[in-house]
Amino acid sequence: MKDLKVGILGATGAVGRQMLTVLEERQFPVEELRLFAGSRSKGSRISCFGKEWLVEETDPERFRGLDLLLGAAENDIAMKYLPLAAEMGVQVVDNSSAYRLDPEVPLVIPEINPEDVGRTKGIIANPNCATIIALTAVGALHRYARIRRMIVSTYQAVSGAGKDGIDELLNEVSALSQGQKPEPKVFQYQIAYNLIPQIGGFNELLYSSEEMKMQNEGRKMLHDEKLLVNCTCVRVPIIRSHSESITLEFEREISPEKARELLAEAPGVKLWDEPNEGKYPMPLLTSDQDLVYVGRIRRDLSAPKELYDRSLSLFCCADQVRKGAATNAVQIAELLFR
Repeated sequence: MKDLKVGILGATGAVGRQMLTVLEERQFPVEELRLFAGSRSKGSRISCFGKEWLVEETDPERFRGLDLLLGAAENDIAMKYLPLAAEMGVQVVDNSSAYRLDPEVPLVIPEINPEDVGRTKGIIANPNCATIIALTAVGALHRYARIRRMIVSTYQAVSGAGKDGIDELLNEVSALSQGQKPEPKVFQYQIAYNLIPQIGGFNELLYSSEEMKMQNEGRKMLHDEKLLVNCTCVRVPIIRSHSESITLEFEREISPEKARELLAEAPGVKLWDEPNEGKYPMPLLTSDQDLVYVGRIRRDLSAPKELYDRSLSLFCCADQVRKGAATNAVQIAELLFR
């Protein structure tokens, strides 16, 4: 693969900076970096690939000549600038939710549906972080026995709300230790020593926007409009790595032993399933790395008799800033250019 001219839109945010780290770690062939951000970051410099790169205020004219533009900005910025880059012939991989359900835009997890990158018309979307973690965890099982239904509870770290989310948790812990009352700004309620069963707004059925992503995005990537997902998303006072409890109903029989065998060989997965020895996925294990840890694999005791041999429960955990965002985007770029 030739050396590429690469841009990052939203380069100074948590995901943008992580993209830079991942590009360097994976030795992505970069000839030139153009880092775009808002006016407040203009003129700052970021080190990567042994050089210092200037942060520019976003100007679409500077997209010209790029081979790849990685999007790490909010939806409004993505919708304003990324189509302009695509029109200039730049391949875009976007981490926002702006284009995920656009039928003209592929939505890709490289371990699940790599073939979909071939349908790109200039923009490829990166899925929601919780969806990436869940589907990477169960993809090999789906290929073997075909998932019909998923019941998912997510335990999502505060870094899912960016640096401000992390700062709010740390500031609240500090305030409480000094007998002061926290004043939440990022989250609806105090997050220190608490959890909040709402991420995003609610629809008419009282499911949050975050909860609907698992079904809507899952159906698109698995190419299965019959996939059923019941999801509850919870913000928890963890700095990094999302955890998920998943119960699965399959079309065909599958045993816990077969599931372990499949997951031991699954790309992007680390089987971590010896509960009697205290080996099961946790945020502390999975932060700052790219594998989705999967464990606690067992039969669903609540399944009716006719479904018992076709149902499993498991627990998974992964770094949502890396595999759930930055790393997945860079993996998509590797598929595109290699």
